[in-house]
Parts: sequence; structure tokens; C-alpha cells
Amino acid sequence: MTDTAYDRIRVVVVDDHAVMRAGVIALLTNEPTIEIVGEANDGREGVDLVERLAPDVALPDLRMPVLDGVAATTEIVALPVATRVLILTTYDTDVEIERAVEAGAVGYLLKDTTREQLADAIRSAARGETVLAPKVAERLVARMRRPAPVALTARERDVLKAVADGLSNAEIGRRLVIGEATVKTHLLRVFAKLDVSDRTRAVVVALERGLLAHS
Repeated sequence: MTDTAYDRIRVVVVDDHAVMRAGVIALLTNEPTIEIVGEANDGREGVDLVERLAPDVALPDLRMPVLDGVAATTEIVALPVATRVLILTTYDTDVEIERAVEAGAVGYLLKDTTREQLADAIRSAARGETVLAPKVAERLVARMRRPAPVALTARERDVLKAVADGLSNAEIGRRLVIGEATVKTHLLRVFAKLDVSDRTRAVVVALERGLLAHS
């Protein structure tokens, strides 16, 4: 595919809001490299349209009747056509973004995007490139930078709770009816999971992450 007036990128717009749908179409009407070949007002109609027209890019909203954007994306990706799905929506929650990407969307844009940004995104999507609205990209990067979720076993929590109560390893062993060596083993595992090197820091981090109830 080439971005020329003679080989334009064929696009279908799928949105249950007629005004919004018309707005998107109006934004793209004068783009020489893009041609709107169809529009649909729900996900099911959108999938049928893609199957019939085999456009280069589908622009579905996320929340629609009959079939939502994620379900429509899943079905479009499964079709024997080379249509790329670029979500265009107002929703930017982590859950919504992840569901769309997992369904097979190559991009995720918000409806406050400019005409130039939308056109550039469609061209990128047609080439199979990932396209994310700046706000969406920021959310994903922030999410990736969060500490990985940590899960302590019931016994590790018991040991750490005893540490928080000020007990020594020997005292913890007596309370939990386990050997002192076993107490040390549990503590080492806790240190590794929480990326700490001492008992006090382990308790502080566990409390910060909600892994240990406050006394």
C-alpha cells in the first residue's frame, strides 16, 4: 500500500452517535490519502461492513450497542481480511485500553485528537504500526513503572506479622510452632519478594502495599 491519491487508505467509521460519526467523516473528507468507504452505527453492523468491504482501517468506538468495540475488534481481527482496527473513543481507563489491545487493535485514540493526528494515526495503522494517544501512552508507561504485584503466602504473612509485633525468630517459631530455621527461610523469601534487606523495611513495605494489616 502507498499513501498516494491513487491508492488511498480505505476506512470505515463505526460509532453509535450519528453526530460524532459525521464529525469524524467530516474531519477526514479532505484528506487526499484517505477515503471513507462506509459507516456503521453499532459493532455488529461494523463487523458486517468490514467483512463486505475489506477496508484498510476500521475506526470503531469502544462502547456501542449490540456489539461493543472490543468484541467487534475481536471479530474483525478474525476475519480473512487485512483490516487494521484503530479504536477512537472517549474512554481512557487502564481496563478499557488493555481490553482493546488484547482484542487485537493496533491503536487507541481519544476523540479530542486533531484532524492531523487522526490522519497520521490512520496512515500508521494502515502500515500495521502501533498508534497510541499521548494520554494513553502515558497511562501505559506509568502502569509499567508500578511495582509488580507481590503475593505473600499465608505463612509468610504470619511470620511478618510476628516481626511487626516485635518478636525474635525464636519467639516467632514458638508462636507458629515451626523451627527457627524455617522462620529464617520464610523471612528470606519475604525479603526477596519485597526487594528489601532487613526486617524493619520488610514490615514498612508490606504495610505500604497493603500486604499486612495495620495493628
